[in-house]
Amino acid sequence: MPHRPPLPRCGAPPGSGPALDFPMTQNPPSSSPVAFKVLTVNVHKGFTSFNRRFMLHELREAVRQVSADLVFLQEVLGTHQRHAGRVTNFPQEPHYEFLADSIWTQYAYGRNAVYTDGHHGNALLSKFPIVHYENHDISVSGPERRGMLHCVLQPPQHSRPVHAICVHLGLQEAHRQQQLRRVSALVHSFPAQDPVIVAGDFNDWRGRAHDVLQREAGLHEVFVQACGRAVRTFPASLPLLPLDRIYVRGTSVHTPMSLPRRPWNRLSDHAPLAAEILL
Repeated sequence: MPHRPPLPRCGAPPGSGPALDFPMTQNPPSSSPVAFKVLTVNVHKGFTSFNRRFMLHELREAVRQVSADLVFLQEVLGTHQRHAGRVTNFPQEPHYEFLADSIWTQYAYGRNAVYTDGHHGNALLSKFPIVHYENHDISVSGPERRGMLHCVLQPPQHSRPVHAICVHLGLQEAHRQQQLRRVSALVHSFPAQDPVIVAGDFNDWRGRAHDVLQREAGLHEVFVQACGRAVRTFPASLPLLPLDRIYVRGTSVHTPMSLPRRPWNRLSDHAPLAAEILL
């Protein structure tokens, strides 16, 4: 049985415990379970709160230190011509490729918001083969463009594919409720035996997503199951609102991980969440 980490202090924001250092996922024999780590973070287009500083290089190093097998990214830039011309050390390649570098050989990007200077959306970085991906537009109305990026992964020597869905939901409650139903309908369409991970920025400060996703899609939030409530992640400097989540279905074990407060409290406007998943 793979090593299971100690639980973080329940209800405490990310950074309340020490950093955990797990070994990298190995390809197990077919009769053994598959253990891997998941990280989700809203990267705020590579800038700190209020766009004060460009921190994508520091963010890449912090993401690497977690050694996650799957990285769910929200508000990641595909391109931005104005920033590229005026920001020092602004990468020429799409930011999801810059973050993936040579560590995550598989990645997928779902463009959500398009504007004069460029576009941004959700992305998934994976150490497992991505055999299929599709970006779903779940925008409701008005200027907010929202999406869910669905990737089908095939961990080596595992009999079932894994469905990974990266989401960024709207700011309005009525919009979120419609988007949650879209997420639930997509998950409900998968074979019942397939493991599912849904992670990202839910903007759900009222905590109403849990019941909807559990009732309609059989999804359970990792930190809620372990600690009794979602973890506060926004703003990263002093987390007050539980906006970010990791939901799972069809996994035998899902264990929250504690991440260090620094440097995450200054890399974006959201703190990250991480968990170990056992299939």
